[in-house]
Amino acid sequence: MNEETAHLLFDVIERLESSILARDCPAIVALEGDRRLILSDYDYLRDRETAVAFEHRAAMKALEINTRRWVLAVPQVWIFEPPSTVATRAVSNHPLREGEQEAITWMSFDRDDGVDYGRVAYTRRPNGEPVFEEPEIFEVGVQPREIMPGFTLLQELLEQ
Repeated sequence: MNEETAHLLFDVIERLESSILARDCPAIVALEGDRRLILSDYDYLRDRETAVAFEHRAAMKALEINTRRWVLAVPQVWIFEPPSTVATRAVSNHPLREGEQEAITWMSFDRDDGVDYGRVAYTRRPNGEPVFEEPEIFEVGVQPREIMPGFTLLQELLEQ
């Protein structure tokens, strides 16, 4: 990941961490091209159609501003299933179950550098306050499915 994309990633992560501290859970995308544009959607995790619609709107804006790089981040619950499968679900006020971890799932894209995926895991203190880890970039091969945050945005922009 190049320095410009890393800077954009940290900006998006900081915005999302602030929202989570305020007990909000939006999806946030930062688009950087002729100018920087930040978009958010509080209903993103409601269902697949809502997520796709937000990413489609983001793709249209990305084309308008000649986007060179972007970062999309979404708070989710990761479910670790043996032997090496990870599933996700929307965050909620319910306690985590065995094998679950709250995390910010993110995807970045840079025209010159390609695609990166990662997460920012977090735990909660007894009073519910989240404690965030450092952003993690996946070093192993990731095979994103259509339900991965950013998949629709990436596909629509690559088709242009």
